[in-house]
Amino acid sequence: MNEYIKLLQAQPILRRLSTVQLIAYFGAWFSNVAIYTLLLKMEVSPDVVAFTAMLHFLSGIIQAPFSGSIIDSVKPKTLLLSLLVFEIFTTLFLLFVEDISDLWLLYMLVFLKMSAASFYFTTEMSLLPKILDGKKLQRANEIHSIIWSFSYTLGMALSGFVVFWLGVKVAFILDASMFVFAFYILYKTNIDVEFIKTKESFTEMMSDTFRYLKRTPHAVHLMMLHAFIGFTAFDALVALMVDKYYASVIATSLALGMMHASRAIGLVVGPILLSRWADNKKMSYFFLSQALAIWLWAYLMSDFYMSLIASVFVGLFTTTLWSYTYTLLQQNIDSKYYGRIVAYNDMLFLAAATFMSYMVGFLATKGYSLEFITVLIGFMFIVGALYFRWVIKNQNIKDVKI
Repeated sequence: MNEYIKLLQAQPILRRLSTVQLIAYFGAWFSNVAIYTLLLKMEVSPDVVAFTAMLHFLSGIIQAPFSGSIIDSVKPKTLLLSLLVFEIFTTLFLLFVEDISDLWLLYMLVFLKMSAASFYFTTEMSLLPKILDGKKLQRANEIHSIIWSFSYTLGMALSGFVVFWLGVKVAFILDASMFVFAFYILYKTNIDVEFIKTKESFTEMMSDTFRYLKRTPHAVHLMMLHAFIGFTAFDALVALMVDKYYASVIATSLALGMMHASRAIGLVVGPILLSRWADNKKMSYFFLSQALAIWLWAYLMSDFYMSLIASVFVGLFTTTLWSYTYTLLQQNIDSKYYGRIVAYNDMLFLAAATFMSYMVGFLATKGYSLEFITVLIGFMFIVGALYFRWVIKNQNIKDVKI
């Protein structure tokens, strides 16, 4: 933990960006619990829940071919501020979703809101390697993951109580207020990094990116490896678990909040305990451990309190997998292509998350048990472990430098 604190003290830009991230992410989880609580109260079918979860990721896939070129063409601070404004208004418009007849509006707002959130994330992740490198970059990625997880933990837990006591509309208002505060802090931040505006057109930039990927196949493999972590997108699965097993035990909003918060505890603690062992030789064991944790969750799923404990272990390895594979990509590509490659990387990650959300809903409507679906997810990480070993053995991948 001291390493993270020292890095934040030494890097003022990272410190301010992390503060903005903490506030914005914390606010975001209020609306997330409110959205799923609203859907369950409407008594929608599992495929509607899964489709809504899928929309959270689909937007990032669609915009990726364009967002990377925009990131490499616009000053980062200007772009980040514009995206925060967009998130403020899409969050406030969620107040107009009243009942099942407004599902079209909910779908549209979730899609647009997450488009801005995904764009913001990609912009920030392409900015970090311009500030830091090596182990410092890995630590910065871990800080990003820890903040995301901490916000997820506290935001989900508190929003469960807020939605239970005050309703979904208050959650949406609080969410928008958080984004306003984040905008103010970012506006006051001096992001002093070199920015060279490219003279290439969007078409030329996209063509150049594909030529670069053809010359550097290891970058494609690293993006594919990072995409495996997208299979931990459990929003639809958790919502269906709450509806099937826990609604008779505890209020829906509280169950949603507690389930997400317990996994996020593991997400926060994981890198603090495990990142010192993260390297190219050991990372396949992290994939295997992720699979075992997911299988444990499947075994204990029907018991609410045991499921809470198991979900902590599910989150324990995820953050280190996410941050290490992201750092490997950032460190093994040319700085000229940061924005575009990071955008395509996020596209593949979100594609995996979208696929997982869709398959959860599809398999559930076909009568497959949630336990069986969860076991299948675990098998994906066995494949990930084997693939990681193959990539490290057959591709020229630089280890994360000290």
